[in-house]
Amino acid sequence: MISSVTENTEKVDVAMKSEESRPSDAVDSSMPEFSTDRQLLNAKVKSSDLIMFTTQLAVMLDSGVVLSDALDAIAGQSEQDKFKMILSNVALRVKNGENFSGALSTYPRVFSSMFVSMVKVSEASGRMTEMLRVLCGYLNFEHETRRRVKGALVYPTIMALMAVMATGTLMFFVLPKFTAIYEAKGAALPKITQMLIILSTAMTNLRVMTVAVTMMLLVVGVLYYWLNTLTGRRVVDLIRIRMPILSTMFVDLLITRSMRIMSTMLGTGVSLLDTIGVIRGSCDNHYFQQLWAKTDEKIRNGYQLSESIQLSQEEELIAPSIIQMLRSGEKSGKLGEVSDKISVFYEKKLEASIKSVTALIEPLMIIMMGIVIGTIAIALLLPVFKISTIIAH
Repeated sequence: MISSVTENTEKVDVAMKSEESRPSDAVDSSMPEFSTDRQLLNAKVKSSDLIMFTTQLAVMLDSGVVLSDALDAIAGQSEQDKFKMILSNVALRVKNGENFSGALSTYPRVFSSMFVSMVKVSEASGRMTEMLRVLCGYLNFEHETRRRVKGALVYPTIMALMAVMATGTLMFFVLPKFTAIYEAKGAALPKITQMLIILSTAMTNLRVMTVAVTMMLLVVGVLYYWLNTLTGRRVVDLIRIRMPILSTMFVDLLITRSMRIMSTMLGTGVSLLDTIGVIRGSCDNHYFQQLWAKTDEKIRNGYQLSESIQLSQEEELIAPSIIQMLRSGEKSGKLGEVSDKISVFYEKKLEASIKSVTALIEPLMIIMMGIVIGTIAIALLLPVFKISTIIAH
């Protein structure tokens, strides 16, 4: 941790010296040229690059560097060409008088609504450096959470790929050879073997496979379009919070994220309504967004936070124990501290949920793999036993 801070400080010093040695509006000749800003709208940036950018910007602003100069310096250090161009464009917009949050919102695939909202709140409160540090901690937490989830899914993914490879080998190479032997003996085949032979023949037929792949692509295209509609997103989000096994992990993740944002923003002096607005923007689930939207509405009508959550239709998403703790925090005037304790508890609960999901997925994948390969093996061996019986008689 100390070495990373030292490294960041050294980078900042180098950037500040380079900024002093050239005009702030100079353009780096090494930067790639893009014809239009539109080409960058769909660009993606690694979370590690975004974390480094947030850390460097917080350090530079804390050192007294002007925002536009800090953005230029960080852009000059960036090793990712598209991110370098995005930061240069953001710096140019800031120099032209646009708010920092407004400039960031131009690139929603790089800077999320939560990121932009927190920057916007910090502009109003004048505490951007402190908010950037909070953002850095949040981004680190999100990065580590995604890393743990991806790590938990590595083994099941490998098992699924092995099952597909084993099934393909049996269907494309082994079964056709056995089919020739069965036809030469003229023996009546069991139903299960006949079905597999028909399937194997269809899979090796170029015309049939072309039609099948085309139909599959059409279905995938229609499904992709439907998932991008409001109805599709609602269905997927409902499955996420209601699906056995996986729902616990998704709900724990969203609650941890919400409580962490609440504790950090309330701790920096942001109002409760602004905090709830940021939390709503950070939730990528329709039903959690509805929960916080209705909570916001109730608070504006004079209700307390805990009462507002209870009165919303989605209140079952928040455990009664959390509502009770929030109520205690409201009464004691320590809502931020209570939210921090809830986030710490649910972060540990999230880790346990990830381990539980991994522990349940692995045997399920093994069972499914055994059923598929076992069915094919039985279909191959049954005729062999039958032929052996005929020959013996």
